[in-house]
Amino acid sequence: MKFQDWEMLAAMHETENITQAAERLFLSQPTLTTRLKKMEDYYGVQLINRKQRGITFTPEGEQLAQHAIKMLFEQRKIEEKLHNMKNQVAGTLRVGVSNFFALNKMPKLLRLFKQSYPDVEFQVVTGWSSDMHKLISNHDVHISFIKGDYIWNDCKDLLYKEELCIASPWKFKMEDLPSMPRIDYYTDEKMRTIVENWWYSHYKEQPNINIQVSQVETCREMIINGLGYAILANLVVRPHPELFIKPLFLPNGNPITRNTWMYYHEENLDLNIVKAFVEFIQTIDVKVL
Repeated sequence: MKFQDWEMLAAMHETENITQAAERLFLSQPTLTTRLKKMEDYYGVQLINRKQRGITFTPEGEQLAQHAIKMLFEQRKIEEKLHNMKNQVAGTLRVGVSNFFALNKMPKLLRLFKQSYPDVEFQVVTGWSSDMHKLISNHDVHISFIKGDYIWNDCKDLLYKEELCIASPWKFKMEDLPSMPRIDYYTDEKMRTIVENWWYSHYKEQPNINIQVSQVETCREMIINGLGYAILANLVVRPHPELFIKPLFLPNGNPITRNTWMYYHEENLDLNIVKAFVEFIQTIDVKVL
């Protein structure tokens, strides 16, 4: 198999969808299908089964896909090793980034780092913090920026703490929240658990959720336009002093906070590119960036 075949099988294995795999590889769907057919003809076996939504691999296809994933991993390793032998900060840095951090922090960080190390390229994956934790745990990325506390026995740096708060377009009393219109948004399980635990420790009623959106940034715009209140991180609404904000507190009186971490493997610090980026992040006050 060629390198492009490894990429194709790995993308299909991860997405379980030909269309999504083609988009990830910047190919048309017919082009990918033709390449897949040639591979099936070469090996004389069927590699996938088509379903109504997506695909599954046959036993033979699964074997080839696992081989492709392994070969891509080994290819990355040798490329990193060769770059490292030059004593230069160069190559591709693979980073996993939680959604809010990706939108509000990551572009500035990458721009600043690129100014010092122009030969570095970036491969950035974004998503829920739980997904970014899986990526770093599986060595699919060099570094992950994660909101919340996950099980991790390797290196991590605390970047900042952010308070959770109630943000409203109008003045309010805490006892009025159950009757007020609330805007909810999709978030990871840890954040949802924190919010629900706080709510049901204070109120017997369910919240009056009348708008539900997919992103916290959309939720913020709904608040700004007077459509309801929301429970979210203070950093999301900090640039809007016109909003009325009250922090959430634990029973002991301490504010409820959520940590943002940089997770990485100690062994990857042997790579010049990873060491340089980690040290760069450690010198910056990311919260105020």
